Amino acid sequence: MNDTRQPAVTEAVERLGEFLARHPRLAVVTGAGVSTDSGIPDYRDATGAWKCAPPMQHRQFMASHAARQRYWARALAGFRTLHRAQPGDAHRALARLEQAGKIRGIVTQNVDGLHQKAGSRCVIDLHGRAEQVRCMGCGALRMRHDLHAELAERNPRWLEVKAELRPDGDAEIETDFSDFDVPACRRCGEGIWKPDVVFFGDSVPAERVARARALVDEADALLVMGSSLMVYSGYRFARQAAAAGKPIACLNLGRTRADALYSLKLEAPVGAVLAAVAATPLTGGGRAAG
Repeated sequence: MNDTRQPAVTEAVERLGEFLARHPRLAVVTGAGVSTDSGIPDYRDATGAWKCAPPMQHRQFMASHAARQRYWARALAGFRTLHRAQPGDAHRALARLEQAGKIRGIVTQNVDGLHQKAGSRCVIDLHGRAEQVRCMGCGALRMRHDLHAELAERNPRWLEVKAELRPDGDAEIETDFSDFDVPACRRCGEGIWKPDVVFFGDSVPAERVARARALVDEADALLVMGSSLMVYSGYRFARQAAAAGKPIACLNLGRTRADALYSLKLEAPVGAVLAAVAATPLTGGGRAAG
């Protein structure tokens, strides 16, 4: 780590450690910035603006066969990196803090399953999990690697395509996708296979939101990590905590939608800070607001 970032990391470790010691029953909201150390790109820059074109919209995916050809062709190139990704320092540190009784649970906006791979047990996958697909006709579920094997068999030339990785298993490819063969559901014969995740423009299932809200209600405080909260599905929990008078800390590089709601805002590398916090015995007192 270079010298210009070390003082910020040292202070962030101290202040976040104090916040955790003061509020030992934390709910945590995580976003893409938690998984960047695992090689998975995030969506937004330090100002909260898109780094690249916005991802596929739910309505577009469902209405257009051409859109689905484009999506699955790009996924065939990009999903391998997401599938092989391993937990980073932030995931492992959160698992240790949960095991130590410092964290009640995690609400993650990510679909990569890395919190569970790291050992966290109480995880609410707000936007679903990318590792399986669902038939939008009959509801059949299928492991995504199985569908990708079929896609590869039907479209062998696309396995040679090289592309820059984008968030959530997408890849940067712009070409003619009209010959890409996308299979229908085998069970019902015509259903559309869609990743079992919440696309942009879709709604988070009400039961999932209710569980996340209950987690925030039961917690002493909220910690937001690696998320700009620009999407309402995550921002709502910061609003909920603020309305209940609960302290909110944020560890994120850059601006977030909820900056006015935090009692503690830290701008430092998420993995490095959280790993150091998890390795340090937590005691009360200190300077953390809230």
